[in-house]
Amino acid sequence: MSKTYACIMAGGSGERFWPLSRIARPKHLVPLLTERTMLEETVRRVEQALPSGQIFVLTNSAQIEACRVVLPHLKPEQFVAEPAKRDTAPACALGTALVRSIDPEAVVVFLPADALIKDATTFAAQLQEASKLAAKHETIVTFGIRPNHASTRFGYLQSGEALPESTGNCPFFNVDRFVEKPDAKHAEIYLQSGKFFWNAGIFLWKTGTFLHEAQRSQPELAQFINHFPKKDWHDYLAREFPTLPKISVDYAIMEKAEKVTMAEARFDWDDVGSWTALPAHLEKDANGNMLQGAVAVHDAHGNIAISKKRLIALCGVRDLIVVETEDAILVCHRDAAEQVKHLQPNLPDHAR
Repeated sequence: MSKTYACIMAGGSGERFWPLSRIARPKHLVPLLTERTMLEETVRRVEQALPSGQIFVLTNSAQIEACRVVLPHLKPEQFVAEPAKRDTAPACALGTALVRSIDPEAVVVFLPADALIKDATTFAAQLQEASKLAAKHETIVTFGIRPNHASTRFGYLQSGEALPESTGNCPFFNVDRFVEKPDAKHAEIYLQSGKFFWNAGIFLWKTGTFLHEAQRSQPELAQFINHFPKKDWHDYLAREFPTLPKISVDYAIMEKAEKVTMAEARFDWDDVGSWTALPAHLEKDANGNMLQGAVAVHDAHGNIAISKKRLIALCGVRDLIVVETEDAILVCHRDAAEQVKHLQPNLPDHAR
């Protein structure tokens, strides 16, 4: 049976979680929800399905040492720094090429480092089922999350016919189409139909399946994979990776693929996209405030306040986000949480 390797994509900038998250230490390297970082939690989940020696962390030069520090049980060569920011399609090509150089018959699973999944047991079991399907058929497998509200923040998958390989624990469906992030009207239609699922950004394929699809849709990625050296590939990576097209794997491969299969996730999932995602997973007081660290409140409602050193005092305010770190303080309305990333151009270099 084909071996499965995991490539964890851990190169994000985490701009929405500034000032706790920075370029060199983004969301997946910050213990937001537990005592461990999100990258550590992701690796622990994957290790319930795969040996730790079959896990790679794809990151960048600014973050690679911090990734190694939080995952000391992985070998240094299991961390790979992308030499340029090129989006998810080149990252997937890199991971596929790396695994193919080790085992041309292997299955690769790609997953983000910063998603929250609490039910690690079900996740691991479904990952193994999806891996078996990807090994058996020339298909790309992706995970879909059944929506519980009409979100406009995610791309959607439209499910088609159920596959005979489906089980009660892991239903499989053909994917009829990918849908970009919808407006509120269409999101409600998708929710009510029962046929649309959020795209979780977790993908599996045999190395040969991805190479075939890249040859059809993105020949530059295919060429990169075909010429990737079996050994001493660092110079090749530094020279060729920055020339690859800057494009997401959804646009480059998934939407054009000959066959895509969706596994309906039976595990919980949250992409934890902004500060306002935290109250759903952390304790709140009687007035709906989510407070961490030294925070005093009076007549305050629905606030998110995180203090790392100095006291934060909230009086007569509601629906604010206040985050205090050693060198910066963020104050914004909860409705503006998605706009925090737009602060970056206005920040001094040392604060980014």
